Amino acid sequence: MLYMKVVIINKSDSTGGAAVVSRRLMEALNASGVDARMLVAERLTDDSRVAYASTGLALKAAFIRERLGIFLANGFDRSTLFKIDTCADGVDVARHPWVRQADVVCLNWVNQGMLSLRGIRAIAALGKPIVWTMHDMWNMTGVCHHAGDCQGFLNHCGDCPLLGRRAGRNDLSARVWRRKKALYGDVPVHFVAVSNWLSTRARESSLMRHADIRVIPNAFNFDIDEPRPRDCGTLRIIFGAARLDDPIKGLPILVRATQLVAAARPDLAARCQLVTFGNVRAAAALSGFGLRHRHLGPLPVREVREVYESGHIVVSTSLYETLPGTLVEGQAWGCVPVSLDHGGQGDIISHGRTGYLARWSADGDKEKAARAIAEGLAWAADKVLTEGDALRSLMLREARGRFSAESVAAAYKALFDEITGR
Repeated sequence: MLYMKVVIINKSDSTGGAAVVSRRLMEALNASGVDARMLVAERLTDDSRVAYASTGLALKAAFIRERLGIFLANGFDRSTLFKIDTCADGVDVARHPWVRQADVVCLNWVNQGMLSLRGIRAIAALGKPIVWTMHDMWNMTGVCHHAGDCQGFLNHCGDCPLLGRRAGRNDLSARVWRRKKALYGDVPVHFVAVSNWLSTRARESSLMRHADIRVIPNAFNFDIDEPRPRDCGTLRIIFGAARLDDPIKGLPILVRATQLVAAARPDLAARCQLVTFGNVRAAAALSGFGLRHRHLGPLPVREVREVYESGHIVVSTSLYETLPGTLVEGQAWGCVPVSLDHGGQGDIISHGRTGYLARWSADGDKEKAARAIAEGLAWAADKVLTEGDALRSLMLREARGRFSAESVAAAYKALFDEITGR
């Protein structure tokens, strides 16, 4: 007998980080006895537990309406068109039989015409408990997914940097902020932050400082008993992303860090190789490294593990990350993580024990950040050479304990029990 029925609503079942972890959550819940299914706008798998939330025409029309509204509100600026979301338009998922049959409705990444704020009210009107998993800062801001240096969300959005000449006291960000405030005041939503950093930011915000927020990480699958042994003749440093030269990923910081390693530790640099994977818009972004470099291009998911299992260190120079999966997977598969400490990295890395957290300067000085990453790379290399196998076993145990599908499913089931009174 199945435990309960849960429907997860997410824009896609495959495209984007939220889609991948949402599908993993569905699989983990099913493995634990929950009848979990997904409703999406983009279905790329043939899993029978995944279905379209509505007709293709309705989904496309909602997407176009929302984008058009944003395009008008940002002064026809294409550069920010997909950095802004409003939940102004979406399909009526409250009519879907999976929603009507569900004991709990889990919202994940529901923008770009998937679901509107009105649609969330309609779900609540059915008497369904709503759990909303936050993968970025959108729930606590007016329209942006990452506030960056903007502090507006702490008080009241408006004068939004993403709206350019259309920014103002009552701009789109201010109007959506008010709609979210009204929704949160009327509808009991149980929020899940995927990292302690994200939870802290939410509690600082004007929209969510009184919200019900739990911290449950994303689920990962670790079908491995012990990490693969490594040949340390060449120390491979792994850096991967969907798009390596996305400004958020901080690639120039990594370039500078490798130059600093080469200058300070030429002996170490001589035995290191930087291995990168992912898309690049400008090939010149991959120049100037101080270490030997090999670029693998974009890789299918099944090949990423092989890269990590041939590596020794995984590095992240992202300016902010909610819960970087590259660090979780790299660590579990045997790479010592080195990362800027500006996001959920502290939930993954025990500094000086299972990795290195390079302190991110409050003034955003990227030269200081590069020096901190360079120090971390040198520290990690020394650890690999002195504690290799024992450290890899420790990292796997900690990753499995914190992020295994079983532990994440158990945490969600405990939340479901609480909000349904089971």
